[in-house]
Amino acid sequence: MTPKHVAVIGGGIVGVSTAIWLLRAGQSVTLIDRGDPEGRASFGNAGVLASASVIPVTMPGMLQKLPKMVLDSSEPLFLKWSYLPKIAPWALRYLAQCSPDKARRTAAALQPILSDSLEDHRALSAGTHAAARVHETDFVFLYKDRKAYEKDGFGWSLRRDLGYSWDEMPDADRQNYDPIFNLELGFGIRLPNHGRIDDPNAYITDLTAYFVSSGGRLILGEVEDLIREGGKATGVRVKGQTIAADAIAITAGAWSPLLTRKLGLRIPLEAESGFHLEFWGATKMPRAPTMIAGGKFIATPMEGRLRVAGFVGFGGLDYEPTKAPFDLLRKKALAAIPGLSWKTETQWVGHRPATTDSVPLIGAVPGVSGAYLACGHQHVGLTGGPKTGRLLAQIITGTTPNIDMTPYAPNRFL
Repeated sequence: MTPKHVAVIGGGIVGVSTAIWLLRAGQSVTLIDRGDPEGRASFGNAGVLASASVIPVTMPGMLQKLPKMVLDSSEPLFLKWSYLPKIAPWALRYLAQCSPDKARRTAAALQPILSDSLEDHRALSAGTHAAARVHETDFVFLYKDRKAYEKDGFGWSLRRDLGYSWDEMPDADRQNYDPIFNLELGFGIRLPNHGRIDDPNAYITDLTAYFVSSGGRLILGEVEDLIREGGKATGVRVKGQTIAADAIAITAGAWSPLLTRKLGLRIPLEAESGFHLEFWGATKMPRAPTMIAGGKFIATPMEGRLRVAGFVGFGGLDYEPTKAPFDLLRKKALAAIPGLSWKTETQWVGHRPATTDSVPLIGAVPGVSGAYLACGHQHVGLTGGPKTGRLLAQIITGTTPNIDMTPYAPNRFL
């Protein structure tokens, strides 16, 4: 039976997208959020609607690079060593994905979620103040030279096989396209028909305001418990009160495993930390979101500032970084954009939900009627959030999605 009232837990891009699409489908919806916007991955992402970002981190050859990545302070990987015993089971399953066949499978699974991101965001934000924050743009990758680009050839071949196309920009073409970048970054790739959000936090805020003004209910508070009766999810306990619901959607990002355990489901999902620096009043701004391939970070023009985002940290939900990630990110940004200066700088660290196979979980929670899950987008939550929310809303309301949902099944790890 189609539920009449759905409680959606988590107010990031996946949660608010799910809530809006449920509301548009005629449901009564309560959105429950911790009320900590800066803690969301949706707050601190690179702001790119990266439709072509279907390539997993666990590519062939990663295992050979791992010792240097862990031990070299100039590499964009940061590990809290005391956390190693806890992360080891997840890491072993994650690193087992470093093969060509598994990379192809992951890319093929991500493509339906990501490929139409710009149009998905336009559809989600239609009729809202958030729509003005969605911009069509190129997405650019910069390499030292063609040889460096060709080293990533397997990943680009996966993109081509999935229907993506791009323009090569060697030498003067690269410089003419965007002269702010270091001349040593002599080879570029331009992917058209991508998008960017000019202020991710304001975008989520605008979407949430639209949800409330359209009849949705918003509750700010920490979820204390999930209520089950006779094998069915019937409510959410928050702020000392029980919110009765016909269905519950868990869309809480890296915090989702804490909630699924209450329903008897353990998912192999790790809180992978990401970082950004914002340079307010920056004297130079890229023409389009630009990935510095060798530096593993993206520079994105945003409202009033330049954001550089990237790197990976592992230390759990309590991870508190040292200065090192930010110092390295700043150093790499200045190397890529010579002469860059700014008035003020802000820093952010947050948690990205990473599954062992780099594919999100979307669908019904096994063994509990009326409970649903959408999380695990790792680096592409903003890109895939609207499509994920629409798919989950369809599943909850009994509509058959127009893509095969098997790769995203929450029971695939059982």
